[in-house]
Amino acid sequence: MNAVKNLFVLYTGGTIGMLQTPEGLAPASGFEARMREQLDSQGTVLNWQFQELLPLIDSANMRQANWLAMRDAIVDAVARGHDGVLLLHGTDTLAYSAAALSFLLLGLPVPVLLTGAMLPAGAEGSDAWPNLNGAIAALQQGVQPGVHLYFNGGLLHGARVSKLRSDAFDAFTVLPRQRQGERVENIPARLDYRQQRETVNLAVLPMFPGIQASHVRALLDSGVRGLLLECYGSGTGPSDDAELLTVLKEAHARGVVLAAISQCPQGHVAFGIYAAGSQLAAAGLVSAGGMTREAALGKLFALLGAGLDQAEVERWFGLDLCGERVE
Repeated sequence: MNAVKNLFVLYTGGTIGMLQTPEGLAPASGFEARMREQLDSQGTVLNWQFQELLPLIDSANMRQANWLAMRDAIVDAVARGHDGVLLLHGTDTLAYSAAALSFLLLGLPVPVLLTGAMLPAGAEGSDAWPNLNGAIAALQQGVQPGVHLYFNGGLLHGARVSKLRSDAFDAFTVLPRQRQGERVENIPARLDYRQQRETVNLAVLPMFPGIQASHVRALLDSGVRGLLLECYGSGTGPSDDAELLTVLKEAHARGVVLAAISQCPQGHVAFGIYAAGSQLAAAGLVSAGGMTREAALGKLFALLGAGLDQAEVERWFGLDLCGERVE
């Protein structure tokens, strides 16, 4: 936990630097000058370099290609000697990016802090400068290597955080969820942060009363390589629908990775509790345990994007890589 001396700031857009346009708030360049003025006015002493990740976006437009561009910029900055990273990001998909980067940057020897704001910098009562200043102060004091989110005065685990509120400064939290999984002591080379990744066709589908086999088949027939099913409670679904279970079994047989999370904010998957859960496990689903949707999706992306086959993905998905599955 060495204090950061040479900070890399990566600005991706988001509310923190938005300016008003005739259509509403929109991402805008020029945030570096505003940030330097703010830090200088406070007497902050820090060596830092700023980069805009173009095109700047509203985080509602976040895609896998943006995650890969962030990863590339961060890896390059660390190779140039930066010992800490501050990533400025919109809040809508901030938790998704924090989770994805947690798995794309496994083994990175420096801390990466993501932050943003619910109101733009300069707006009355904005949380922008408190979040940015707090993140920098945390980095100067020392933060463990890995990906973290700093928001509303708190430092949160990048692979455990979720956004729960859309209109309050304490928008992000880590909910208590039962975690289980053997911790990996040494990250394999194929999952190391220096490993290039590719985009992956993934999908997320919630279970709901009335879900039909045709719904699931249509999604799987779109060419998805990984499907994250949001199951009921402890990992259950309609076990009396033989056609639905057949669709899942057929997809798994042709190499699609099927993973299950709980829809409950404080839930976890334990297939063996109910017969309905055991049926899903028999169809080929692997348990995400107590992982969040964001973490499970980011983990699938990183594993499949590294070129691992179905069996390898399922194996590593069930292990703890960065604290996403154990406390």
